[in-house]
Amino acid sequence: MSLPHALLTSLLEKPSSGLELTQRFSKSIGYFWQASHQQIYRELVRLEKAGWVQSTADEGARGRKRTYEVLPEGKAELKRWIALPSEHKNLRDEMMVRVRAAAVVGPKGLTKGIEERLESHRKQLALYKAIRKKDFEGKKETRTVALQRRILEVGIEYERLYVAFCEDVLKELA
Repeated sequence: MSLPHALLTSLLEKPSSGLELTQRFSKSIGYFWQASHQQIYRELVRLEKAGWVQSTADEGARGRKRTYEVLPEGKAELKRWIALPSEHKNLRDEMMVRVRAAAVVGPKGLTKGIEERLESHRKQLALYKAIRKKDFEGKKETRTVALQRRILEVGIEYERLYVAFCEDVLKELA
């Protein structure tokens, strides 16, 4: 995946200033594709130079606040990118290697790390469930809403799976 395409998607959902985009990004796409605000601002400059977005100065705003919106060329690029095959990447998780290593050298010290990871995944699961309740319950199920909800459901299932994994490992270590 590429950051430019994530930003084009977010801007098509709602034209935004750089700050608004950064805040919205961290509460949506940022759950599965992280980017710092510096990366987002640098990418907005590149997108504008490429002719995929345009920015306009916000009247009455202090400083250099600009609102970005996607141009037809940017929408065409996003459509082109969507049609490309997506590379499958295998799971790469250090915790899995630690558990495997503990199987051969002993689990000394591993329990604390598993407990911390378990707590982290429980919190993320609770957050995703709260988002589902707030953003999707009772909402008309358009194609856009259905696809956005489906992405969230994958996140929920991932967190459920990781919580169960951590609980099972802790049982084995006890």
